[in-house]
Amino acid sequence: MLIDKETCIGCEDCHPYCTVGAISSVEWESGNVSEIDQAECVECGACFKRSGVCPVDAIYMPKLEWPRSLREPFSNPDVKHPSTTGQGRGTEEMKTNEVTGRYTYGMAGVAIEMGRPGVGTSFHDIQTVCMGLAKLGVEFEPNNPLMELMVDKTTGKINPEVLNEKVLSAIIEFKISSDRLKEALIAVREVSTQIDTVFSLDLISRVDSDGTMPNLAIAEEAGFTPRPNTKTNVGLGRPLFKEA
Repeated sequence: MLIDKETCIGCEDCHPYCTVGAISSVEWESGNVSEIDQAECVECGACFKRSGVCPVDAIYMPKLEWPRSLREPFSNPDVKHPSTTGQGRGTEEMKTNEVTGRYTYGMAGVAIEMGRPGVGTSFHDIQTVCMGLAKLGVEFEPNNPLMELMVDKTTGKINPEVLNEKVLSAIIEFKISSDRLKEALIAVREVSTQIDTVFSLDLISRVDSDGTMPNLAIAEEAGFTPRPNTKTNVGLGRPLFKEA
């Protein structure tokens, strides 16, 4: 995103709309105008068409070239990922498990939501977490938009061309057998000290016939304090799998 300094009137109305605080005032021809830090801007569009806040239409988006073009689909919820044709940072598989059957009994699904408004995340940080998990042999979600950027799923390495790009958020999704979940969660805690962003962790667990969620106890053993909630299939989904 850019601001035409010839058009900007320096009102600063756009500043609070920036999701990563990348807009500031600078001196320009004996006055002040607004400017966007190109290293920090994640191309989310909040200051542009999503808000229409600029009273003189000084904000505009130039054609984004690779690899900067990655920033928009990972930051603007109105833009589809070119690799998945879906919107959002993750996939629908976790949210519709009663249809997809991704996570069967004895398995755990984990989503690590990297970055948040005000912070964002870099692909350097995303790679650090992916590499820490790949050592354990986790199964990354193949439909996640990060997968087209992962050049080696056995090591978790991301395409080096994109490592310096910053986005608002990205979700690392994987599954692992419940008997190895504790090992994976401990690895996440360890790698969290090596990154410069925040994340939240989602844990998917099938409910056993006795109403318990066995993966919750495992998360507690790994030092997490889970806040469980459930999603109940009311029969609207059409299962595409058969329970083993």
